[in-house]
Amino acid sequence: MARAAKLDLRRFQQELATRLAGKTAAQVESSRLGFACGGDQWLVRLADAGEVVAVPSVTAVPHTRPWHVGIANVRGNLYSVIDFARFLGRESEGVGAQARLLIFGPRAGDLRAGIVVGRVLGLRNLAELAPSGLAADAPAWFAQRWMDADGRSWQEIDLSRLARDDAFLQIGA
Repeated sequence: MARAAKLDLRRFQQELATRLAGKTAAQVESSRLGFACGGDQWLVRLADAGEVVAVPSVTAVPHTRPWHVGIANVRGNLYSVIDFARFLGRESEGVGAQARLLIFGPRAGDLRAGIVVGRVLGLRNLAELAPSGLAADAPAWFAQRWMDADGRSWQEIDLSRLARDDAFLQIGA
């Protein structure tokens, strides 16, 4: 089962790379990676996302916040693993068959971390979404809120800002 999940993820990443290779820089900039987590739809810039992998085996770290799942080895590098739903103050979705680890990209600096998301929804083109405003009490790492043609809300987040957020960086309990 784990082998099949790896093959599917590898095929997904290869298809994504092929689709991106055929796009101009402007088209890539207007694309966002969509994912579902905590009952909402989220978007991140492709430049912010280092990669998306199946959630690896995670080693718990004592005396950390409940949303800090632990440490995982991804191709020889250790990453801090965050349950994004719990970080948001919502019920954990656990690590189901569709859950993925979204690893922070180079714009996050030297932070080696990833957030566990419920499922990846693929690429979304901003040209097909309408700006919807931002809540006054939104965290600094929230970017634009968008609405799709079906009336669903998508919250864009800036992973590089999240990587500098004090609450996110304080994993000690």
